[in-house]
Amino acid sequence: MIVQTSSDSENSSAAAAQVAEWLEALADTLSQQKLEALDGLFEPDCFWRDFLAFTWNIKTVEGVASVREMLSHVLPRMDGSIAWALDRASVQCEGEVVSAWFRFETAVGRGQGHLRLRAGQCWTFFTALRELKGFEERKGRRRPLGTAHHYGPGRTTWLEEREREAAALGRTEQPYCVIVGGGQGGIALAARLRRLDVPTLVIERNAKAGDSWRQRYKSLCLHDPVWYDHLPYLPFPEDWPVFTPKDKLGDWLEAYTRIMEINYWSSTSCDSACYDEAAQEWVVRVQREGEAIVLRPKQLVFALGVSGYPSTPVIEGHETFTGTQSHSSAYEGGEAWRGKRCVVLGSNNSAHDICADLWEHGAQVTMLQRSSTLIVKSDTLMQRVIGKLYSEDALERGIDAERADLIQASTPLKLSAQMNVPIYEEIAEADAEFYARLRNAGFMLDFGEDGSGLHTKYLRRGSGYYIDVGASELVAEGKIGLRSGVGIARIETDRVVLTSGETLEADLLVYATGYGSMNAWVADIVSPEVADRVGKCWGVGSDTARDPGPWEGELRNMWKPTCQTALWFHGGNLSQSRHYSLYLALQLKARMEGIDTPVWGMEPVRHLR
Repeated sequence: MIVQTSSDSENSSAAAAQVAEWLEALADTLSQQKLEALDGLFEPDCFWRDFLAFTWNIKTVEGVASVREMLSHVLPRMDGSIAWALDRASVQCEGEVVSAWFRFETAVGRGQGHLRLRAGQCWTFFTALRELKGFEERKGRRRPLGTAHHYGPGRTTWLEEREREAAALGRTEQPYCVIVGGGQGGIALAARLRRLDVPTLVIERNAKAGDSWRQRYKSLCLHDPVWYDHLPYLPFPEDWPVFTPKDKLGDWLEAYTRIMEINYWSSTSCDSACYDEAAQEWVVRVQREGEAIVLRPKQLVFALGVSGYPSTPVIEGHETFTGTQSHSSAYEGGEAWRGKRCVVLGSNNSAHDICADLWEHGAQVTMLQRSSTLIVKSDTLMQRVIGKLYSEDALERGIDAERADLIQASTPLKLSAQMNVPIYEEIAEADAEFYARLRNAGFMLDFGEDGSGLHTKYLRRGSGYYIDVGASELVAEGKIGLRSGVGIARIETDRVVLTSGETLEADLLVYATGYGSMNAWVADIVSPEVADRVGKCWGVGSDTARDPGPWEGELRNMWKPTCQTALWFHGGNLSQSRHYSLYLALQLKARMEGIDTPVWGMEPVRHLR
């Protein structure tokens, strides 16, 4: 990520004039569709990252030829000219790069953008639709009154209206949108849609909002800091802990659903869904507390986290094991395992957390590391990466979560990966002693295949890393046993045999082996054919481990149209749920209101499940 730095007033004035002149030239080029002039405005290897404003897609085009191709398709379909307004106070100079924020308007909406110029040509250009004209959020001067200032028979209260709405939606009135999954992603999107007056119903199999967090092992805390994790509209209080305990987060999510007036069906399973082409709607069959109900939404969103089902390997002899074995998602805590022999297969976040929890409770625990893992200390990550945009220091510089989200989005993913390499080289040097002790213990380390660090690895595969909050020290000290470069060849009644031939006795075997793609849910709930039509979720086509190429430039299928009409995916961490829920909500609202949404730049489906 690039963070703008301050500059003196004289340079700022000259830079502002340069940016204003460039924007004026772009406006003239686009209004007259003189696309041959783009060669003088954009660098040959430039980037244009667009969130809906031009493409009705989440799309990055790379190179001026691709920019020209994109504009040749989208400009004829955009009704009217585009108005650009430079935020002069935002203009910054950093070496040869001049950057600035701007606002713009199209015929259908208002947006915000960012550009970086080098030698008078555009290096990166970012455009994001932020609201739809005539369909703005109900806030500020458009907020609801909350009561009727007149008296007469039949006057209803706010509570009565909420109860009527909740009783009718899904029964006598059909929701426009059904969201499958009531975790942070589902409720963040539902809150956005409610502000936009889109009738929405969230269905969740657990008994209460937040239970997906409450049901995890009791020592679990978020590894991301509080400034990074706010939900839309309702930031955490100023005394909220830096790292949120899982039960506290569960309570917050439950309260959020009530405060944001989300229509939320708990204890509800989604049994099946199919798209009715004739009616242009979904037929969604659910079970709510034992009652079978059929919903007919126009739009269906799967909001089930980053991943699909737990990936539990089937290992020879697993059925003969007389101890306990489970996936990490079902691990309940270390209390029952004091003095017992425990083996954890995996070496990423969950594996470290579980190993540390077992060690704390007096278990003899061994971690099996099959491949190298990215480790970064939590304090170091805050100081050198996250804290630049999400921290008290950032807030003091006027960068709140919304601003930070936009700054981060303004950098194309390919550039972001390149820019992170020197940051992680600095981290490796700063924490060299820490990494040396881990290597001496036999732990296999990496910073990603190209050295681009944690965030890039997360986008590519959603796994392969651990943010160290103390477990790495236990590994380095030998308190957590380690076998690296090995897996389990077979399982016997009371032991595991490693691929190296070594045998480890075990009372507990935990598979911290990650999760599959989200479209596995689609295969079971809708059909395998639709799942394959949509293709794999997550990954950017980096052609690295678990992220096959070719390069796509944005996350596959996330928050944008898929190859199945009216089927969407929403998920990710709390930060992604907050930021990208806006863009998905705008797409759904536009379709509900009949706004023309011609999508440009959809990638072909190259990878299935």
